[in-house]
Amino acid sequence: MSIELNTKDGLVTITNEVISTIAGGAAVECYGIVGMASKSQIRDGIAEILRKENFSRGVVVRQENNRLDIDMYIIVSYGTKISEVAHNVQSQVKYMLNQSLGLTIDSVNIYIQGVRVAKE
Repeated sequence: MSIELNTKDGLVTITNEVISTIAGGAAVECYGIVGMASKSQIRDGIAEILRKENFSRGVVVRQENNRLDIDMYIIVSYGTKISEVAHNVQSQVKYMLNQSLGLTIDSVNIYIQGVRVAKE
């Protein structure tokens, strides 16, 4: 799926993979995030940390009736307050998508896939 925007310069098509990559990049910049996790890969309680080129595997973009909803699967750092980290990710993702693509996001749902000690 993709989003089509009519601008004064013409038609712009934004794919869900672009939205996922920007959202994932915004999320991993937040304090308390170890990385993105795959939405479908949890085996034995271990979630794989995704690299930058695979952020779209950890983000689901849903479009319904002119609404844009995003589900994000993340791994948080041990010792951080999970509710604060999730709120910061929600705010940062909404801000980045609005600033870079001009999209208004209706909801950003955060799914914590694990807690890890951050490697520094």
